[in-house]
Order: sequence, then C-alpha cells, then structure tokens
Amino acid sequence: MAKIQITKTELVWPGKYREDGVLAETPRANLPLQTMEVFGPEAAWRNKLIWGDNLLVMGSLLEEFAGKIDLIYIDPPFATGADFAFPAAIGQQEMAYRDTWNVSTGSYLAMMAERLQLIRDLLSPTGSLFLHCDWHVSHLLRAIGDEVFGAGNFLNEIVWYYYNKFQGNVKRFASNHDVVLWYRKSASYQFNQQIEKRAEGKVKQLVRMWDKEKAAIVNAKGLDGKVMYRETDQRTVDDVWRISMLQPADRTENCGFPTQKPEALLQRILETASSPGDLVADFFCGSGTMLSVAEKLNRRWIGCDLGRWGIHTTRKRLLGIKPRGPFALLSLGKYERQYWQGVNFTVPCEYVAFILKLYGAEPANGLAHVDGKKSNALVRVGAVDLPITNAEVDAAVDQCAKSKQRELHILGWDWDTQRCDVLTETAGNKGVRLLLLQIPREVMEPQATQHAYVRFFPLAYMEAEIGQPGDLTARVTLKNFVILNTAGDVRSDWSDYIDYWAVDWDSRSDTFVEGWAAYRTRKERKLPLVSGSYAYEEGGRRRILVCVIDIFGNETRQAFDVEFS
Repeated sequence: MAKIQITKTELVWPGKYREDGVLAETPRANLPLQTMEVFGPEAAWRNKLIWGDNLLVMGSLLEEFAGKIDLIYIDPPFATGADFAFPAAIGQQEMAYRDTWNVSTGSYLAMMAERLQLIRDLLSPTGSLFLHCDWHVSHLLRAIGDEVFGAGNFLNEIVWYYYNKFQGNVKRFASNHDVVLWYRKSASYQFNQQIEKRAEGKVKQLVRMWDKEKAAIVNAKGLDGKVMYRETDQRTVDDVWRISMLQPADRTENCGFPTQKPEALLQRILETASSPGDLVADFFCGSGTMLSVAEKLNRRWIGCDLGRWGIHTTRKRLLGIKPRGPFALLSLGKYERQYWQGVNFTVPCEYVAFILKLYGAEPANGLAHVDGKKSNALVRVGAVDLPITNAEVDAAVDQCAKSKQRELHILGWDWDTQRCDVLTETAGNKGVRLLLLQIPREVMEPQATQHAYVRFFPLAYMEAEIGQPGDLTARVTLKNFVILNTAGDVRSDWSDYIDYWAVDWDSRSDTFVEGWAAYRTRKERKLPLVSGSYAYEEGGRRRILVCVIDIFGNETRQAFDVEFS
C-alpha cells in the first residue's frame, strides 16, 4: 500500500484511503426524483418526504438545494448491532417488522463520513447540523464531524438526559442520556437563547449585568450600593437538557416506532437554530418527529428515510396535523434501482442470480421466460426498470404448462397487469399454480441482505363499490381486501389487514393526488370502510384511484372508471 501523508490529526478506518494513498470517495449521483403522492392544494412550496437511500437522495438534491438548507438534524443508527421490531397489529395480534443495522465499525464510519460531507454542502452559509448519537459512537462521530466541518465550527455537545428511563441492574451506572453534537457551517449562524421553567420553582438569585468598562458580566447594584437580587422560576437552558423520553403507554405522541424521539427535544433544537419559514431537513427521519415539529412551527421541511414503515408512519403522522401545509411523497424509483444494478452487477444475469439467491432459488437454463427454480416451482425475475406485463405473465405461464411444471413464482418491482386474482385464476385454468411476489426495496440494502432479512410479499387485490349518493357525487366503499398466499394462520377479518387507505377522485397520471384518507393510529384502531363524499363540478368520465397500504407497509392500487352525467 502507498504511504499516506499525515498532515493533521484525523480518525482513520479500513477503506478510508485507497491502495494508492488517495482518499476514497463515492461518486455522487444525481438521479431524478419521482413524485408518487401529493397531499394538499397546489402551492409555491410543497414539503418533501422522500423514500430512498439518503446518500443518493442528498446527491440528487444538491442541484436545487446546495447551500439552501438552514438546519439539518439527523438521528442515524448508533452502530449497536441491535434488532428493532415494529409491531404491525392484526386485530389484537402483533406481527414484527424488523430492521437491522449490524456492520463493522469501519463500514459504519465510512457511511457516516460521506453523508456528513453531503450535509455540509446542503447547509446554507448560516446553517447548523445537529447530530444525534449515544455512547456507542459519539466519540468517533465527533472526530469525523471536526474533520468535515472544522473543529472551530463545533459549538456544543448537548446532553439529552432522559430521567424517566427504567434500566435494570447492569453492574455499571445506568446509561440515561444521549448526545447531540451541534456544528455550524460558518462563523455566522442562528442562535436563539432558550428559557425553561425551574423544576424547583422560584429561587432567589443575583441580578447580573454587563459592565462596558470592565468588559465583563458583574453583579448589579442598587442606588444604595447593595447587590441586587430577584426571584424567578425560570432559567437559561444550558447544554444539559432534561427532557423525558416517550413512554410505551403513551398513545398520543408515541407511534410505537423503535428509537422514536420526543417532540419536545426537536422543538428545542428547531427553536434554537432556525426561524419560521426556514428550510430544515432530516435525512434519517424514522417516524417523522422532526418533520412533525417543523410543520407545527411553520418551517419548510425535507425528510428522507430508507424504510417503508418509517415513510408510512411519517405520512400518517403528518396527515394528523391540523392545519397542515401541502407536501409530497417522492422516491428515486426505477432510477435508484438502475443505479444500484450498475454499481453492483456487470451483466443482467448477475442481478437475476442475486435475486434468485435471496429468494432461495437456483438459476435454471434453457427456458426463455423462466430464470430459476425453487423446489418444484419455476421462478421468473422482473427487470429493475420495467414493469411486469400481462404478456410477460402469459408467456411464463404457457412455458410452465408446456414443460409440465405445475407451479410458477413471478418476482417483480412494478406491475402493469390485470388484477392479481384474475391472473392466478387464468393460470389455474392452464394447470399452473401462480404466485405473484413483490421484490422489496430491502434487496438493495447490504445490511438487510447480509443478515437474511429480505421478505418477498405476495400481491394483494381489493374489491370496492363506487356509489353516487347525489348528482355528480361519488363515495367509495371497500368490500374486500385479499393478500394472496398469505403465510401463517392469521384469524382475522379482511379489513384487519388494512392500515391506511385513500382515494384520488380524478386520477390523471402516475402521481396519486390524495382527496380523502383514513388510517389507524395507536389511539384509534378502528378504520372506516366508507369514504367521505366528493362532488364534481361537471359531468363526464372520471378515473377514481383507490390506494390501500396493508399492515406490512405494502401498497395496492386499483382504478375504477365511472361516468357522471
């Protein structure tokens, strides 16, 4: 390995430098963002919730937002190697959705370093970063933060002391605090002093004042020359923040999402270093606490998360805020998948073999419309950038029937087909048992594939009735929702599989425009199956699009064409 010139104190990890001694850098991608859903009326600014890898998302935001974000808060994984479970309720039962981060320290630090560099470039000249961490990695992230932002731009190590956490006997002092590292972009930055109530009530304290001649703070004196005192029940907030953590029994703010932080913590951060109308961002937004607080404090916001449950939880949380500004749900869609394929595979057959392996299947040769085999079933893998079509399904089913194979599994990212139950029935008439399965986004996450947490979910379909209770008026009633080939014995009503559903009353593109929505919360588990009514201004043919998100975070859409006279 080439000799590395050491000119400053820095943290080094395996892979930070290339073999030739040059700093290793990941090329920045600029991919087009796709608008999946919009909420609220047209406006000059629409807040952004983005589903995807924040490295690619931040790289894609640079063209428009470099130097324009006033505050960024991130609460990244703490490199604990822990597994976190998100409970998905089915009636009164609980089913876990697991999300694991468990990699080497070097890989974790490399991941954080390249993201902090993007965050620095996105911050405005007067912007601030608040980096949330704990004892596992705070010392390491401080070193990286000093390197990226400059040690002179470090402002505070804020201690969040959550006094109400119960911790058993661990043969050491209980770990009842997290750390928030505060960095500024430059010497000019926002700081709004914070005042809080004293826990002990009113106290008597000296009155202090600035003495210009001494250039120092001194005790104030009255006309009689005596030191002055005052009584107050307030104190200036310092770098130890005594804020309670969320309790499991809380069904108002607590979404039941792992590692969720209290809104009081984010409110203090936003009020300290931003102002109404400023643009703020959270690129590990999880359950959306920062975005929720930003919405309530009249900040413009951008949020991003990798997990579908995080995005779904945030969507519901934002919809529950009244009043609420308009926002959009975006993703990098097929462009992110194309980028991933190009970086990781040299030829398409390597991609197919990778997906087959994750599915527990082996490659099969000699069949034009089939890629692999799993036990007695043939398997077809869809392309990363093209939807599965009716013709593709028919060709694979016909080939399966011709070769006297009785079971076929088709794995796809996107679907441009008939309703899935119609496809399975047609295949059944040809003697083929057909399973249609969604390739999950998790296959692009190394931490998920390394730990064998990738689940291929079966497609679902819905039955709905479009009623016309009055002239030019529509109402949707859900009649049935079926997830095909659901694994396990789950005894519940069909509606228990639905966590959220919404209606686009006049669908005209691939973007879903939310006109009505209903969803479950921890506090309110009941879900209405009849929508509100919608009145059209004039008659004509309308395409009503219904979207259902099930308890596993997967989306099913179905269009209904209706004539209004």
